[in-house]
Amino acid sequence: MDLIIAFALFLAGMMLALFTGHSMIFPLLAGLAAFLCVGKHRGFSLRTLAGFGTAGMKDALIVIKVMCFIGFLTAVWRISGTITIFVYYGMKLITPQLFLLITFLLSCLLSYALGTSFGVAGTVGVIFMTLARSGGVDPVVTAGVIMSGVYFGDRGSPVSSSANMVAGVTGTGIFENVKRMMKSAAMPLILVLVIYCVFSFQNPLAAVDDAFLTEFEQTFTLSAWSFLPAVLMLVLPLLKVPVLTAMGLSILSGVAIAWAIGGFSVLEILKICLLGYHPASSGLVGLLAGGGLWSMAEIIVILLISSAYSGIFKGTAMLESLQERLSAACVRIGRFPVMILMSLGVASVFCNQTISTLMCSNLLEKPYLDGGGSWEELALDMENSVILLACFIPWTIGWTVPTSFFGVGAEAMPYAVYMYLVPLYWLLTKRRLFPQGKGNAK
Repeated sequence: MDLIIAFALFLAGMMLALFTGHSMIFPLLAGLAAFLCVGKHRGFSLRTLAGFGTAGMKDALIVIKVMCFIGFLTAVWRISGTITIFVYYGMKLITPQLFLLITFLLSCLLSYALGTSFGVAGTVGVIFMTLARSGGVDPVVTAGVIMSGVYFGDRGSPVSSSANMVAGVTGTGIFENVKRMMKSAAMPLILVLVIYCVFSFQNPLAAVDDAFLTEFEQTFTLSAWSFLPAVLMLVLPLLKVPVLTAMGLSILSGVAIAWAIGGFSVLEILKICLLGYHPASSGLVGLLAGGGLWSMAEIIVILLISSAYSGIFKGTAMLESLQERLSAACVRIGRFPVMILMSLGVASVFCNQTISTLMCSNLLEKPYLDGGGSWEELALDMENSVILLACFIPWTIGWTVPTSFFGVGAEAMPYAVYMYLVPLYWLLTKRRLFPQGKGNAK
């Protein structure tokens, strides 16, 4: 009964935060206090409970380090012209009959390089939506295509905060996870490319707005050197260079370009790396606002608090009865079907990818491992379910924020093919592609 009361208070706090627009941090802290009370009621001292929570937080430190680098990277790429140069040349490559296909591919490329869905949606996404509306392409279809592209990288990039979170909570290697994700999504990606090629011919761009390209040339300093940070980020991981080293070199090269070509002072660059890029003017330049360490602050705090939850749940075994029921369900219908149901249920309630990921991990960790599964399997199943499905529910943050940039709503969902084709394909093929019990990382 005490656990039910704690969960009710936690859920009520989350709902209040969602409806009032306040940070998730406050209900998370309130929930943490509630679960500490449950532990105390069950005979654990506060010192012991604090030890459980601290142990859980230690597991998240490597992920937090990566997220700090991601904050720096997203800021530097803005002021070094890296995002701008990709968008500019992507627009120059546009063939009217292949507009939607190119939009998807460019969104995939940038989201993979940056590892951020919101960042790409708020920059490239807004630009391509503007081109679609001015060129007579259905904006609803275009929005669905962009959503597929931005969540391609959010799910499968080695610099994605969600991918690193999954690696952190499961104790698996990020590069190994990315390889498995690419293999499991290869066929869905091919199918998506075919579908978007058909969509492109059905919705051709009436005309490319040359005024947009002219405004780019007049507004930004375009240099081929701006490709360098992205090239380093894309190529070095393929050469087995550690992700933090690759990110560090990409950041350093971007800083050099921003100073030598962009005209930013060292002090300005440092400030932007910490607080993000906030240009005084609007228009095209205004689309680049964001990034910086501060942009990652909330998710870092959420991860720390949620990791403390995980440590307390493990140490006190307070979720054991629920996990036993989930284990029985896994035996009856399979682990991945249970993961899908949990993903949809948790995401529908908490409306947040981060919380949904951590809840699925906490609740299904024991059913997976006790049922013959592995940490690698748990990580891959989460990437193929909750990471995408938590952003494929009309009222969740992962859907409403990007689509608010685009000026569309849930009507774009049927066209975000990648987001639901990956879970569906994995549901049908997992038994053949991923032998049960493979690997054991943590």
